[in-house]
Amino acid sequence: MESMPAPRSFRYEERDDGVAVITLDRPEKLNALTFEVYAELRDLFAALGRREPVRAVVITGSGRAFCTGGDVHAIIGELFSRDTAGLLEFTRMTCDLVRNMRRLRKPVVAALNGTTAGAGAAIALAADLRIAAAGSKIHFLFTRVGLAGADMGAAHLLPRYVGLAKATELLMFGDGVTAEEAQAMGLHNLVVPADEVLDRAIEWAARLAAGPTFALGVTKELLDEEQDGSLFAALDNEARAQAMCMQTRDFREAYDAFVEKRPPRFTGR
Repeated sequence: MESMPAPRSFRYEERDDGVAVITLDRPEKLNALTFEVYAELRDLFAALGRREPVRAVVITGSGRAFCTGGDVHAIIGELFSRDTAGLLEFTRMTCDLVRNMRRLRKPVVAALNGTTAGAGAAIALAADLRIAAAGSKIHFLFTRVGLAGADMGAAHLLPRYVGLAKATELLMFGDGVTAEEAQAMGLHNLVVPADEVLDRAIEWAARLAAGPTFALGVTKELLDEEQDGSLFAALDNEARAQAMCMQTRDFREAYDAFVEKRPPRFTGR
């Protein structure tokens, strides 16, 4: 089995139930991102695709914030010394993190334990499901610091969840919205008390990890692909996808379990 990267800038744990837990761990800085955190997250999500024991992922933060975006001093202050090529190297790295999260054919659950802002909000968007602490806020702050609201895929992903009009409002004004408001507009899937966020996220991830991993990966892939295509293209894609899934052991296992009147034991193959 291929060895996994050993991140130094955040915590990484693999549980016996097939769930990997990533914990951003700079609580004194509200889990603000550094160049190292970005790079290690990018590389870890790429490696998780090849990690067979991991079948679902939870990403969360320590302390009272999920992530407040790029560290003002460690990243933003340093960027002023870079030329165009150096700036593009950085922005491409941030986008590669989102690309690797979306390309990972395993479910990713964001456990938003507190304030979620800037790049932290973009990471939350890139997850498949979001569970947030009651009363916490999410902010798309990019225009507040003179940057485009279109950052790390936000202008592509956010309208899918909340519609174009609301996404335009959130990305242009940069105002924060509460978890309850975010749930009402379709951005968050679930809002629970702060001390229950991680447990509920792990519970959801464990349910998904016990499911048919191949089929869930195909579902994730087609959810991304079919947003911009026609119905007829989607029908063609889904016909091929289902034919592939019908060849998996999990499809047969679901049938055998039904006939034998027992819960299915999926293996992800």
